[in-house]
Amino acid sequence: MSTVPAGAAAPESQPRSGEDDVPEEVGSAGDGAAERPGVGARLTSLGLVLLTVLCGITLVLGFVNKDRCSGPRFDEWGRSQPDFDMRRYEDVCYSDIQTLWIGRDIDRHVFPYVHGSLSEEGWPVGGVVEYPVLTGVFIWASAIPAATDADFLLYSALLLAPFGLATVWLLGRMSGWRALLWAIGPPLVLYAFHNWELPVVLCATAAFYVVHRGWGRRGSDRPLLTRATAAAVLLGLGFAFKVYPAIFVLPLMLYVLTGGRGGREDDGRPSPDWKGALRVAFTALGTAVAVNVPFMVAGFEGWRASFTFQLLRKADITTNSIWFWGLRPSSNPENVPVQELIGVLSPVLMLMSFVVACAIGWARYQREGSYPWVPVSAAMLCGFLLLHKVHSPQYTLWLIPMFVLLRVRWGWILAYLVADLAMGIGIFRWYYEIFYGEHGDILDGFAAQAVMIGVWGRAALLVALFFAFLSAKETFRRERLTV
Repeated sequence: MSTVPAGAAAPESQPRSGEDDVPEEVGSAGDGAAERPGVGARLTSLGLVLLTVLCGITLVLGFVNKDRCSGPRFDEWGRSQPDFDMRRYEDVCYSDIQTLWIGRDIDRHVFPYVHGSLSEEGWPVGGVVEYPVLTGVFIWASAIPAATDADFLLYSALLLAPFGLATVWLLGRMSGWRALLWAIGPPLVLYAFHNWELPVVLCATAAFYVVHRGWGRRGSDRPLLTRATAAAVLLGLGFAFKVYPAIFVLPLMLYVLTGGRGGREDDGRPSPDWKGALRVAFTALGTAVAVNVPFMVAGFEGWRASFTFQLLRKADITTNSIWFWGLRPSSNPENVPVQELIGVLSPVLMLMSFVVACAIGWARYQREGSYPWVPVSAAMLCGFLLLHKVHSPQYTLWLIPMFVLLRVRWGWILAYLVADLAMGIGIFRWYYEIFYGEHGDILDGFAAQAVMIGVWGRAALLVALFFAFLSAKETFRRERLTV
């Protein structure tokens, strides 16, 4: 017979039947196990439909915002005219989707990676795009019926939108109306169709969902390992879209190693469960390898070029990171010593932040009896966003589900959204001033100040959120355990 960890609410002897029966949460030590109003409450089917409709409306607004850059005329390459290069910055309707229509052979409908490489100048050519393979295939598929950059934006939006809707549905199932942060938040308007983030966000969100609300909860002798294995597949797929979900594999391994919630989700199994943890690792790795191997075989040089491009990318005005704004290699972007220093400090400090997050999570596990893999994952994401040499504005979409799933102060969330808004609008007005405006110092003016507020505001908040997430409780409710 298992025991309930100290501070947890005592569960009933038998669970209620039905997939959607979500009884009271077994709380962590110090939480009081009392559910707060509006947090973790089940949404009715009508509530989920309403939440999804609201998200759909936001996605439409996001498309309209980006579509302002389209047309009204097109040149022989299908590029919007007139003055597309200037308008995308001046009117703050820039999207990578429209921009990359030209220059990556997307307009020529070349299947990605197979025949491509990097040019002598280090730019992807011949079908290479600077993203992992599933995103590359998604880009190619979106472009099949397109003849102009406006078509490409439209078809991309149509294919991306279901991923955004599925994400809000899962968040709503887990955390109730708190999912409005995703459904109607400004980041979805700004970034839903800025780049190709929605599929990878769904992969990460779905991984959290299947562990805590997905299949394998009953009728299996290893319900935790069943769910964790499914989540590992999703995280491996996420790596093949945009890499970052791979960092969540380590805290998931530690969650399985320690037996899940209360250390007893797979009763009768040895603790620590090393075999289960290794199964999670090999499942995620195997999924990522299985997706990538066909491209490696078909065109190794083109496949490698997508990763090489990111490794060689310099910290410049396009990276929006603390490294550019802190070390300022702007006077000479080819400043080799500075770029080499960034190339070392960025990954080393990121890895150190991951270790610190996992260690603090372990200390919390020893106090409370459950390894907090979702809070640790959120903290690791903060470390990644803060310390990576590239911090594109649309990465905010990666963070929003963490605001939904974890109980952090609303002031932190609001402050981050304000800083992100300053960045998301200011960065493109700043580019317009640099390339087309009349200025003296490129750091003068309102747009430059807005960018600095965005960069340093987000950086300070990510440091604070790193620790806030590590002490946060989940907002979602989970199945009742039996003893």
